[in-house]
Amino acid sequence: MARKMLIDGELSKPGEEEAHYDFDLFVIGAGSGGVRASRFSAQYGAKVAICELPFDPIGSEVSGGVGGTCVLRGCVPKKILVYGAAYGPELEDARNYGWEVNEKVNFNWKKLLHKKTEEIVRLNGIYKRLLSNAGVKLFEGEGRVVGPNEVELIQLDGTKISYSAKHILIATGSRAHRPDIPGQELAITSDEALSLEELPKRAVILGGGYIAVEFASIWRGMGSTVDLCFRKELPLRGFDDEMRAVVARNLEGRGITMHPCTTLTKLEKTEGGIKVHTDHGEVILADVVLVATGRLPNTKRLNLDAVGVELDNMKAVKVDEYSRTNIPSIWAIGDVTNRMNLTPVALMEGTCFAVGIHPSAAEEFVTMRSESRRISSNKPKTNL
Repeated sequence: MARKMLIDGELSKPGEEEAHYDFDLFVIGAGSGGVRASRFSAQYGAKVAICELPFDPIGSEVSGGVGGTCVLRGCVPKKILVYGAAYGPELEDARNYGWEVNEKVNFNWKKLLHKKTEEIVRLNGIYKRLLSNAGVKLFEGEGRVVGPNEVELIQLDGTKISYSAKHILIATGSRAHRPDIPGQELAITSDEALSLEELPKRAVILGGGYIAVEFASIWRGMGSTVDLCFRKELPLRGFDDEMRAVVARNLEGRGITMHPCTTLTKLEKTEGGIKVHTDHGEVILADVVLVATGRLPNTKRLNLDAVGVELDNMKAVKVDEYSRTNIPSIWAIGDVTNRMNLTPVALMEGTCFAVGIHPSAAEEFVTMRSESRRISSNKPKTNL
């Protein structure tokens, strides 16, 4: 769905009395989209509040953290592990180029994990300062929508307080999905995989997307035995088929055991580890089973049904091309809308939202866009 900006869409009509609200904008969820929308709105002169669950490296229904999934439990910590895993094969290759590497090279998983946690704690602090410097009021607690212009905040001590807002923006993102199979509670998601206390010696991964493929590469690069199970003939569904085939060969070349056209049917806890059953009758013993089978929108605890905000069959918030719900004062951006679930998309949606609901910002944007077009049209033509 194409995103649009509601230019001057919220200007009051002549003679219409402006209602008084505690805030011009209240944002629920301080991930990439929510932080961007609140910061930009505040910089355009709006009185803005944002709420987020308390920080924890592993997200849950009662924990989160300013910065959101990508910063705290996604791209950033994952890249740290990817970089760490890359050194194993490089050290092995170094022997062939004259480097005398000791026969046994030790790897300290706990040290890498500690450095990863230090980094996301640092980033969590940076995002808080970004909000503070922009003049955004940050509340730690769980936000619920209790009316078209009212948010209830459940504070950390359990007490509740309500705030009114001209606009409410839902930006609560998504959470990893667990398949409905016997023993599913024995599996972990990408959240827990980024914070495991011990490096698994044997890992089974269910999923063929980039999260599954990346964790397979990470753990294999650190010396683990990895079995990758996925439903299609090749991993990375939706990508170019030739590239998928190359990736599959490279994964096998790294020593990852591939199980195409395979899913898991049951997990069992045993003394020797987790017994993993596949739909082909195979049984694999693992220390860790990672399920990377997609994510679901975080709408369960927002009270949206009671307010009348429409959700789709995946429980994602339904919005129009302006990111507006069926309730005119309530909006939603990012993964909670289940459109294109990527951080840069959430950032741009946050920008468009902030510009669209503030007339002065809209005028500034239109001026900037016109100037940009004028400069582009005056550029000399080149033949490349």
